[in-house]
Amino acid sequence: MATFFLVIIYLAFISLGLPDSLLGAAWPVMQRDYGVSLDTAGLLSMSMAGGTIISSLASGKVIGRFGTGKVTFVSVLMTAVALLGFYFSPSLVWLFIFAIPLGLGAGSVDAGLNNYVATHYKAHHMSWLHCFWGVGATMGPIIMSQFISTQNSWRNGYLTISLIQFALVVVLFLTLPLWKKVGGAGMVDDTKEVPATTPQEPGEQLKKANPLRIKGVKLAMVSFLLYCGAEAAAGLWGSSFLVAVKDLPAGVAAQWVSLYYGGITAGRLITGFITFKMSNIALIRSGLLVAMFGAVLVILPLPSVFLLTGFILIGMGFAPVFPCMIHETPVRFGKEHSQAIIGYQMALAYTGSTFIPPLLGLMAAHITIGIFPYFIAILVVALFACSERLNILVKKGILFKGTKRNTTAM
Repeated sequence: MATFFLVIIYLAFISLGLPDSLLGAAWPVMQRDYGVSLDTAGLLSMSMAGGTIISSLASGKVIGRFGTGKVTFVSVLMTAVALLGFYFSPSLVWLFIFAIPLGLGAGSVDAGLNNYVATHYKAHHMSWLHCFWGVGATMGPIIMSQFISTQNSWRNGYLTISLIQFALVVVLFLTLPLWKKVGGAGMVDDTKEVPATTPQEPGEQLKKANPLRIKGVKLAMVSFLLYCGAEAAAGLWGSSFLVAVKDLPAGVAAQWVSLYYGGITAGRLITGFITFKMSNIALIRSGLLVAMFGAVLVILPLPSVFLLTGFILIGMGFAPVFPCMIHETPVRFGKEHSQAIIGYQMALAYTGSTFIPPLLGLMAAHITIGIFPYFIAILVVALFACSERLNILVKKGILFKGTKRNTTAM
């Protein structure tokens, strides 16, 4: 039953990924239909991510009161309704209205499920959890590209994704009793960890009350901001870059962006197996180096096959970064702090998703969308610097040491 419970969690992450990549894939056609400027997609992205920031910050209290199962069910229901609203939207104003529940539906469940897996399962499960996010994020542009190529219609793409979300809502509703039964019976929490130690240093009680005072937490939060900003910017503006700069048809561009998300998905599937041999820190470092190389391939004036390879490598390089950073949180800062800190990290992650893609859109509108690969490369380099600085703090033993690594057998 515990395995079946894990499958439900994976399905919930598919639902999180499905809407995330739709706007970028559909925007070249949506922009034309609504007659708006290129950077309007950035404002829509801000509206979505703004709602997610709010729900992420409130995740601890909301999940504590209603439980992860109910919060997951309501969140997926909100996204399904919001996507249906996109299908019916007669004007740009309605897109902004439905962007709010679309964002609110993601935050609490994202933070809650991330913390649950980080504290109860080994690193490979965290990678596979986010692999299923990638399954959803990859399916979105593929479905959208089919409707754009065959019907020149982005609305039917949103309708199809909405119907898939409603199907997941039914599954989550039918399995609501399982969340309480499995979680309450402790059937999933089979970790054999040494309990978190009680800190003895002066001022540690203050850190308990305010985890932001723990050394390295703010640097970790900045890392999440940079990563999610880069990931979202690549997904949102990749199609526009390919259409405007590389003269690809909108349908083909959407397919290429789906391969970017496919790289993330495949990379996380592979990472789940590599975690048996490599540490989270080594995987983060390797992934960022691969992403840098991919960005260089997109920058260079090479044949199309190298351009496509660059997009895939950026995705594959990004693959291990987010799940490995999440999984290191209880190790670096203590299990008793992890829910609050992961909530903060998710809020900063969505802050990056909120402001960084619109910043690129604003710059592109005033300069050229050709700056896209340079912008992504700069973000990756900045993230690499933050990650290495955090690793130095770990090696020096400066960070809080409150728990041992997971030893779950699952």
